[in-house]
Amino acid sequence: MQALRGTQDILPDQADQWHYVENVIRRLCGLYGYREIRTPMFESTELFHRGIGDTTDVVTKEMYTFEDRGGRSVTLRPENTASVVRAYLEHKLYGDQQVHKFYYMGSMFRYDRPQAGRYREFHQFGVEVLDSALPAADAEVISLAYDIFSALGLHDLELHVNSIGCSKCRPVYRKKLIEYFSARQDELCDDCRERMEKNPLRILDCKEPGCRAAAAGAPLITDYLCEECREKFEALQQYLKAMDIPFTLDPRLVRGLDYYTNTAFEIQYPPLGAQSAVCGGGRYDGLVEEIGGPSIPGIGFAIGLERLILALQLQNLFPAKQESPLVYLACIGREASAMGMAVQRALRRENIVSEMDLQGRSLKGQMKQANKLQAAYTVIIGDDEVKKGTALIRTMADGTQEEVPADQAAGRIVKAITRS
Repeated sequence: MQALRGTQDILPDQADQWHYVENVIRRLCGLYGYREIRTPMFESTELFHRGIGDTTDVVTKEMYTFEDRGGRSVTLRPENTASVVRAYLEHKLYGDQQVHKFYYMGSMFRYDRPQAGRYREFHQFGVEVLDSALPAADAEVISLAYDIFSALGLHDLELHVNSIGCSKCRPVYRKKLIEYFSARQDELCDDCRERMEKNPLRILDCKEPGCRAAAAGAPLITDYLCEECREKFEALQQYLKAMDIPFTLDPRLVRGLDYYTNTAFEIQYPPLGAQSAVCGGGRYDGLVEEIGGPSIPGIGFAIGLERLILALQLQNLFPAKQESPLVYLACIGREASAMGMAVQRALRRENIVSEMDLQGRSLKGQMKQANKLQAAYTVIIGDDEVKKGTALIRTMADGTQEEVPADQAAGRIVKAITRS
């Protein structure tokens, strides 16, 4: 048996790298005042139809949807913004009229074409800020993402920002796009011909060569922004400059999900090549209302952890693992093992890593294992030590050893480690 295509096993050595990234993320989220939220891995399919949009590739092609035994249509979450908003509404967190700042980490599921850093079950970290319409919230969200990458050692970043307007100015731009692409339908893929009437902005996000060529001369959204959207976009740029966060204005940038409004942004890491985007986000002021709540603005971003970890591996940015001094207990026989377990328990209470033979090896085999594990000290207990109630402590670096009462062995090792 093998893992299904598009999934992976994260083995212990790899998990250490994941823990490192997750710890950096949690530390910075705490510094920014974000609190963790955990939502179910599956939701009612309707949530994603309403929250993500019926015309998106995620909904039409990529979701894992099934009917449960109660006849309900259920979907494994393909992203988490809609779920966070659902939880925010279900638990009436909006009742206190405060800004709520959430972060999450977990598995998402999309039936996508697997490639480097891209899986069908993938892990995503993201943040959501609800109940702030100010560009200052947009700037803070971008700053958090930028600081996380910087803390991990990724510095050659490219931040692309755009405004995709609001419900007042986007219809005008939408009309101009339809006029433009109507004359170029033959150059578009089948999907984009369908998108032209439903959501022509999605054509700008298509990766097909013909569609990219057709979109090259398309009207720019920034030429059609209303005064309010223009002021918000200018304020965002001012705040980013004040924080010394470099950015590129990218009027072709649209996010792949229908719920975005105003600010859209993407952080790219060019050394990754064609799949260089490591973070994407934007504002979604109409999403809460679309899901059935009051009119509450929001903004957030998501980072694919597989792709982030791949970038760190390619650049050798993971720090060397700091190993704690290891103590190995070599015990021969049942009585010796019982004494060894008492010593091991005392060591663990002092936060000292210790290992003991669980395969019935000979003393020689256990000493080989101690060397293989690079133990700093080995506690040896055999028949003679059992009779005397003692233990031999061997310092593995120079081979010296001393015999001590067994109930003092842990204390002696603690003192030796503290001195070193």
